[in-house]
Amino acid sequence: MQLLIKNVELNGEQTDVLIKNGRFCRIAPEQDAAGAEVMEGRGMAILPSFVNVHTHAAMTLMRGYADDLELHEWLTQYIWPLEAQLTEEDIYHGARLACLEMIRSGTTCFNDMYWHFHGTARAVEEMGLRAVLSSVFIDFDDPGKAAEQRDLTERLHGEMGRYSDRIGFALGPHAPYTVSEESLRWAKAFADEHGLLFHIHISETRKEVEDCVAQHGVRPLQRLDQIGVLGSNVVAAHVIHVSDEEVEILARRAVKVVHNPVSNMKLVSGNFPYEKMRAAGVHLSLGTDGCSSNNNLDMIEEMKVASLHAKLVHQNTTVLPASTAFDLATRNGARALGIDCGEIAEGKLADCILVDLSNHRLVPGYNLIDDMVYSADSSCIDTVICNGRILMKGGRVKGEEEIVAEARRYAKRFRS
Repeated sequence: MQLLIKNVELNGEQTDVLIKNGRFCRIAPEQDAAGAEVMEGRGMAILPSFVNVHTHAAMTLMRGYADDLELHEWLTQYIWPLEAQLTEEDIYHGARLACLEMIRSGTTCFNDMYWHFHGTARAVEEMGLRAVLSSVFIDFDDPGKAAEQRDLTERLHGEMGRYSDRIGFALGPHAPYTVSEESLRWAKAFADEHGLLFHIHISETRKEVEDCVAQHGVRPLQRLDQIGVLGSNVVAAHVIHVSDEEVEILARRAVKVVHNPVSNMKLVSGNFPYEKMRAAGVHLSLGTDGCSSNNNLDMIEEMKVASLHAKLVHQNTTVLPASTAFDLATRNGARALGIDCGEIAEGKLADCILVDLSNHRLVPGYNLIDDMVYSADSSCIDTVICNGRILMKGGRVKGEEEIVAEARRYAKRFRS
């Protein structure tokens, strides 16, 4: 399969981009390619598409549900009871809605943790996106529940052959306070043995840290380091309440930290120590979290909020500039997940967006990356391509009306 994008702007210069077998094959002006589908790109710029490194996709079904609550009350009294009612078909329709939203806002790859693994995987496969998926692992120190979760993880991993290589498998222990030490060790060993990511929430709230110190005598990251579950395959979400020693641990163990600014602000989880992390050399990327705590999956919004929040917290206008925010949402996210995308370069996976340079939000157009971070919204995106396949063109996604209608129908029973 070949796609030739003609006369598109890249780094301020007009060029042609040839995509072949899911990768950028040749980037040069005035190309011809026999048998290729040709797309006219004049008036548009090509950029890498976004990578959402922490979310719970099917929580689109809970958008606007249980807003304006404290995190632990939100989880224990509202979210977890509702999630107990969800079926695989619910998850499938919620994940399809999430995929549609991500496509329309320029995201082609996401790292997910949620229930009913196959519901999300089916949606990703059908919608043409790229994803790393994990099933939530929670045992609450119950040995019987831990055994069930281990069996489920092994079974799901063994069933991955039914999906394309756009879908990867990860371990998904929810958090140190919901997963026993024995299970954390087991999950990390399983991830290491099979070359998988280990996706976990860490130090999201002050209460979580205080409870850990009271119970174990150390802070969460110190404890995880002591039991040997930190490493370069760990993707840690939130990581807000950390000491200097813990930041050093993150850097030394090459843990991939995911900043979720909108969710953190909405739940008043705390101020992310961006400058401390950056100075220590911690690998950083961005994620939206789920739609019940954000309430969208828009990485353009996430970039802007990340940058502005860092400037405010550090009282420094030069902190987290637009170019860095864009890298966090593209190249850094791809590296965190070990996926060869996030850049427009020959040989890279052909995941990209075409933005309409005539859109009022991109005019007059002094600096495209600055505009994408501080000014743009999803209306600026004309075309979305993943693995060389066009998922959206002219701002339209095939079948979107049916996806929206079905998601609304499945969520209707939750209103009470």
